[in-house]
Amino acid sequence: MIPRTIGYALIVSTLESLRHLLRQSHHARPEDLPEMAMRAARLVDARAMVIYLVDHQQRELIPLLGGSAPERRCFGIDGTLAGRAFSMITTCLSEAEPDGPRLWAPLLNGAERMGVLEVVFDGPVPDQAADDCALVASLLAELVVTRSLYSDTIERLRRREPMQLAAEMLRAQLPPLSFSTGHLMISGVLEPSYDVGGDAFDYAVNGDTAHLALFDAAGHGSAGGTRAVMLASLALGAYRNARRAGLGLIDTYHHIDNAVRAHDRAGMITAVFAELDQVTGALRVISAGHPSGIVLRQGKVVKVLPSPTALPVSLGDRRPPVVVEEALEPGDRLLLYTDGITEARSPDGEEFGVERLVEFTTKALADQLSAPETMRRLVHAVLDYQDDRLQDDATVLLAEWRSPAPTPSDTEVFTSSAREPLTIEE
Repeated sequence: MIPRTIGYALIVSTLESLRHLLRQSHHARPEDLPEMAMRAARLVDARAMVIYLVDHQQRELIPLLGGSAPERRCFGIDGTLAGRAFSMITTCLSEAEPDGPRLWAPLLNGAERMGVLEVVFDGPVPDQAADDCALVASLLAELVVTRSLYSDTIERLRRREPMQLAAEMLRAQLPPLSFSTGHLMISGVLEPSYDVGGDAFDYAVNGDTAHLALFDAAGHGSAGGTRAVMLASLALGAYRNARRAGLGLIDTYHHIDNAVRAHDRAGMITAVFAELDQVTGALRVISAGHPSGIVLRQGKVVKVLPSPTALPVSLGDRRPPVVVEEALEPGDRLLLYTDGITEARSPDGEEFGVERLVEFTTKALADQLSAPETMRRLVHAVLDYQDDRLQDDATVLLAEWRSPAPTPSDTEVFTSSAREPLTIEE
């Protein structure tokens, strides 16, 4: 048993180290993060901490080096212990290492997977090490995100090949790949990473309502790709403008349609817009010349939503849209995708198809993979199916309604001293 005075001294020392780390973070550059991680190692009685960031295709983990951080190389996610920590969102321990035990912790910004943290110990790993490392990893992940807003260092590190102009323009506008409220998990992915053609996705959670959207602007190739990205960017901006103005689903469709038609009358975008009530599971969808999505329940397809229910964007003045309504059950998943997924062709010309898409997704979910990991593996499967030569953008968005969100009356437990605080199950 540790004497009380020694235990108190350890707590004070740890708190002082944490205070120093937080003070330094306010003025830190991305180049300072490797040394800050090394200094944070003392918080968990470790010898070293090394930050690894995931590349844009989510295939490799790349070390962010500098200061006194030890030399490291990048390595693949698949087939490695560090990759398991990233893909399964869990801490992994390797004790049979020549230079001391090593613990890997995922770098998480909310539900967004930024990479992993390597923690090297001199001796036996303390019992609380996994929890302590996870806390330090959370702080470092926040710093990675905030510091990347003011510098190109982290963005350049995550790139494994040159980014084309169209992709540069579009990717800067996309939301984080994953987000969770505890009751709802949203995860999306877009390929190719470095040369997009006009696909985009967006989401937001405002109160009880989750807003989801996919766009597929016509036009590919060099000049066509830039035009398509301009159209997709306009649609994204109009969608957010309508959403933030509090417009309903039908008015949002018309707002986007009017904006695109006013800018480029010949431009065309297929899209799907959805609203999901986190309390009731009520789903409302407009499919503007686009596949409207699939509802999965307990590993099976229970509904292929009707499509199309509206004309593509820029043609919306010719026919009124129709809203499809569906009642989801807790645990249901809504899968939205662009035709770049289903129309991907193997070298012998066979399409990937809806059936293969559903089979892959249901198998991944049956294997209890998270939504972000399911999306990562799905896009890689589509790329592998085409020998890494996409003829079109491949975009997919998965929304998993885990449980009903608390109603306003339920949230009173947070402000009432007479009740226990509400526990949100992950």
